[in-house]
Amino acid sequence: MINVTVPNVDKITRIAVVNSHPIQYFAPLYAYLNSAPDLDVTALYLSDVSIRGAKDRDFGREIKWDLDLLSGYRSVFLGEAARRRDPAGFWSLIAPQVWSEVRSGRYDVLWLHGHNYAANLIGLAAAKSVGMPVMMRGETHLGLPSGAVKSILRRPVMGAFYRICDRLLAIGSANRNFYRAMGVPEDKITLVPYSVDNDRFMKAARLTAEQRKQVRERLNVPIDRPAVLFAAKFTQRKRPQDVLEAARTLRQTITTPFTIIMAGSGELEYSLRDFCEKHALQNVVFSGFINQSALPALYGASDVFVLPSEDEPWGLAVNEAMCAGLPIVVSGEVGCVPDLVVDGGNGFTPATGDVNGLARALRRLIENEDLRKQQGAASLARIRLWGYRQCLDGVRQAAAGLSRGRTVPAR
Repeated sequence: MINVTVPNVDKITRIAVVNSHPIQYFAPLYAYLNSAPDLDVTALYLSDVSIRGAKDRDFGREIKWDLDLLSGYRSVFLGEAARRRDPAGFWSLIAPQVWSEVRSGRYDVLWLHGHNYAANLIGLAAAKSVGMPVMMRGETHLGLPSGAVKSILRRPVMGAFYRICDRLLAIGSANRNFYRAMGVPEDKITLVPYSVDNDRFMKAARLTAEQRKQVRERLNVPIDRPAVLFAAKFTQRKRPQDVLEAARTLRQTITTPFTIIMAGSGELEYSLRDFCEKHALQNVVFSGFINQSALPALYGASDVFVLPSEDEPWGLAVNEAMCAGLPIVVSGEVGCVPDLVVDGGNGFTPATGDVNGLARALRRLIENEDLRKQQGAASLARIRLWGYRQCLDGVRQAAAGLSRGRTVPAR
């Protein structure tokens, strides 16, 4: 039995969320939350970089998302400089306008995403100056690398910082454990799971046989063999080279024909293509950068998803692939593993950098269609319980008691 809390719709909690820029994973969440009768969500954006388009350093090309990232909720771009600011280091997003906006009286609760930009700390100070409660949501976990000095200072510094915040919104188990290790009491931590727009991905990834054939034909991927998809930036942290090394190993050890789809772009693209040419890996297809509207069909036309990343805070591409009902082969260092991937259940979790282990996991799925279907179904069942509805429950729980809210007619 699922217990559902019915909110008092006569009270609306006004939440201001500070974000660097409109983000393809967050904007649909804000629209979803804003559709609830008891929440009024406004995004305070420091930059419009994802709307106007700009070169992404990791993708190595200009990126402009092809989804509407501003519908369904109110947004405020902070100052004329938002049209020029590009998120980079800590001082790249200062935005003094956040001070007056937070203190304007239009909001009951401030929601900060991390502390990587100066503007976030300005927002925190502004909220505290008027007694406004603050919710913090970040991505870090204890498995991410940290220098010796940083490790020593981390608990006292971060512990003091988190004490100023009224609620910590954990994106998953590893993130929750980080907050605990920093001394945050359990009653201040609420799960607001890192998720994607499950409904959009599930619907758009559900392809007919003809649609699946058409997607594969556009990519020059044979329709009659399993396709393993790597969809991420071609950077060292994502370890795309490991996928190709595993493909080279598999070519020598199995007879089942298969295709590797390398979807993305980035600094390693030329070296990856050279590797394929050098080792005659003719079963590897480079699709190029795939924008948001086309991503679900790419997942739907694939059979296995692989992400052998190192030092990965979460890995939202795993959520996307699970929405398409794919088995997941992902390294144990990916932050979503404790919550989303069960080794032998809906995928496999070889150690980071273990190319032979990666190849063995892929081989089991390439050679066994029944196993792919079984694990894919398990992925879909799990991700149905890890989406925006659970985020809404978490935000409601976190905000409860933080703000009196305002009495207004229900929308």
